[in-house]
Amino acid sequence: MLAAFRTSAAHNTLTRTLGTTKAAGSTLGKRYLSATTTTFANDKANSLTLSSTTASSSAASSVASSPPSSASAALQGLGIVGSEPEKRIRRSIFYVPGSDERKLKSSLSLAADCLVYDLEDGVAHNRKNIAREMVFDALEASEHRKAEKAVRINAVGSGLEFDDLNVVLRSSRLQAIVIPKVQSAKDVQFVSQMVDSVAPSITRKNVRIIASIESALGVMNLKEIATSDPRVDALVFAAEDYCADLGLTRTREGVEMLYGRSAIVTAAHAYGLQAIDLVCMDYKNDEILKEECEFGRRMGFLGKQAVHPRQLEIIQRCFLPTEHEIARAADISEGYQEHSKRGVGAFNYNGKVIDLPVVKWAEKILSRARQGGVVIPNPEERQKILQAGPTAATSSSTSVSVNTPGSKNDSTGTSA
Repeated sequence: MLAAFRTSAAHNTLTRTLGTTKAAGSTLGKRYLSATTTTFANDKANSLTLSSTTASSSAASSVASSPPSSASAALQGLGIVGSEPEKRIRRSIFYVPGSDERKLKSSLSLAADCLVYDLEDGVAHNRKNIAREMVFDALEASEHRKAEKAVRINAVGSGLEFDDLNVVLRSSRLQAIVIPKVQSAKDVQFVSQMVDSVAPSITRKNVRIIASIESALGVMNLKEIATSDPRVDALVFAAEDYCADLGLTRTREGVEMLYGRSAIVTAAHAYGLQAIDLVCMDYKNDEILKEECEFGRRMGFLGKQAVHPRQLEIIQRCFLPTEHEIARAADISEGYQEHSKRGVGAFNYNGKVIDLPVVKWAEKILSRARQGGVVIPNPEERQKILQAGPTAATSSSTSVSVNTPGSKNDSTGTSA
């Protein structure tokens, strides 16, 4: 049945609908790249249009797991703050080679936030066809569990991407497409048009696009890529390809990649997207993984890529706010609400001035905690947490422990 997807008739039909003419290109330009507005899609497929002159001062918002606080609602009304713009939490993105039947089956028991079935680097060239069929079957057999189901296709322009999309997009279980080696808006727009043409009508509106930035040109075109299509939901930093493109030498400290990583984080947050950090290639070294996670989170990344099941627990835990951060954020949020009722703007909290930018930080912390399934502690619990200090809260009970069956298996997933 899958072989029929790749007939010349299907190719011709899709070619007619992909907007490859200049007229279609002009339409896309007007739709996605307006000089005065940028459109983002939220989780309910509604769009929020922001004036380019005010884009930096407001963001799309959506809170999962529990309703936003009154402080959050008030700030949203002022147009100065929003919680994370997407309900799909992606603390961990785990790559599974699409041609390995055993790993495809075992991946469904993992507690990663996003499972990415890989058709690119993790599959030998002579296994591409069978991998497409195996990935399609894996998608169809998967249950609607917590993990997001995504597929990393081959790069646009590789000559393999059309067949990849023409097969996997027909699955009603597919939730996202990871596009590797994205260098321009055209790469993203091609994939989005394929989604419109091939994906089932009842599910196509829910298919997101995750753009992987792997080159100097990709970094230079970040704004163009981030605003290319409403389906774009996240930007991923692919360290190995980036270093190869620039001729960089990888170090443990990663100072050689700071510009690229910072640029991706900045672009992602500027346009309401998630920023996903690099793979830790030392998959057996927990110390290095923790260092990378903590540093990436401080930089502003919201998640990290993984290639081995044993990495998931640390990554899932590190990319949640700490118990101390949550307690402090909840105090600040409630304090803002109470003072606002009295007409007071800035207020004192433990000897420090709290104004709107700090409240904005607090609401984002609380939103991420809720998205991760963390229950916000009550005032008495918060007092104990804050008295214990931030160090004690690092290994807090609110940190989500991830069950990773098969973590004793020493076989890795796919390098990104």
